[in-house]
Amino acid sequence: MRVAYFDCFSGAAGDMVLGALLSAGAPRERLLSLPARLGLGGVSVQVGEARRGPFVAVRVEVSVTGGQPHRHLSHLERLLEAGDLTPAARDRARQVFRRLAQAEAEVHGSSVEQVHFHEVGAADALVDVVGSIELLEALGVEEVYASALPLGRGSVRAEHGAIPVPAPATALLLRGAPVEIPDVDAELVTPTGAALLSTLVRHWGPPPAFTLQAVGTGAGARDLGARPNVLRVLVGEAEAPGLPRHRVAVLETALDDENPQFVSELVGRLLERGALDAMVTPTQMKKGRAGLWLVALAEPERAADLARLILAETSTLGVRTRVEERFELERRREEVETPFGRIGLKVARLPGGGERAVPEFEDVRRAAERAGRSLREVAQAALRAWKPEEP
Repeated sequence: MRVAYFDCFSGAAGDMVLGALLSAGAPRERLLSLPARLGLGGVSVQVGEARRGPFVAVRVEVSVTGGQPHRHLSHLERLLEAGDLTPAARDRARQVFRRLAQAEAEVHGSSVEQVHFHEVGAADALVDVVGSIELLEALGVEEVYASALPLGRGSVRAEHGAIPVPAPATALLLRGAPVEIPDVDAELVTPTGAALLSTLVRHWGPPPAFTLQAVGTGAGARDLGARPNVLRVLVGEAEAPGLPRHRVAVLETALDDENPQFVSELVGRLLERGALDAMVTPTQMKKGRAGLWLVALAEPERAADLARLILAETSTLGVRTRVEERFELERRREEVETPFGRIGLKVARLPGGGERAVPEFEDVRRAAERAGRSLREVAQAALRAWKPEEP
């Protein structure tokens, strides 16, 4: 499986992504021909080199002669539909621009259909977005990873006047992504860069182990002085995907002077607040004291909220956290009709084929109470309805 890892040391913009991919060996002709294939008159692409600190990097510039119209999402989608693109590149570009439209609509209190893209919808953004997608496709990249994004600070001039950095649309697009705010008065991540990476990146943080085959370095438009304004991409081959992996936060604390009934109630509250799992086990503390070991799993972005709940509801003075990866089975939710009513099931796909189903306990409990039957009987009825025995 071919992977690409973007090292966003100095942020990300569409032209930096293009430069990095060309430097890594993507075909230059594919990018140079893009304006014509999109039907963008008066638009051309220049590729050269620029020094940024100790790096000599590929610099991509899009030149526009004559006026370009303000474009709405429907205009962009028509350009993409008529362009000479692969179906996969067309669909992915449509996803990027729809994310941009949604962010702009939220910023301006408008609708996706009414938003016009001004700077981010101009011809250079079309080249940046579609070009990046096509160059990744040309390199055979199947999965994209990226480091945390440094956003910068200060303000920039836009069509609506001075706006803060990160730009409002950039901030909205990066919800859920890891970010940093270094002491740099510059816009390090543009809305186009944010839309591209937030759409393309499957995993933020370190990539899987892979055999490095190519390194590319793209130059940003500005020279930031002590901080080289470059974006690097590392391309290589990773092992074919096996079991899916997912990053989770692990929260744990030891309790040696707590009412077990209170802790049992807390487990339920943790699950209600978004924990993926929570459990308590008895343990022996120092000096032979009996204690309880509380462990919760959560999405990393929910860890702080759950830690606050544990600190507020128990006698502990601290909660340890760490981020780990876990192998997971692919799963989906189904519902089946039983003599006791509809029951939901979690259905997991097993390694090597086959599936396994587990009835949702709360559905089983409610149905059993209504019918006056045992939990086991209702659960077995749900499994029989999901996969009837062969005659």
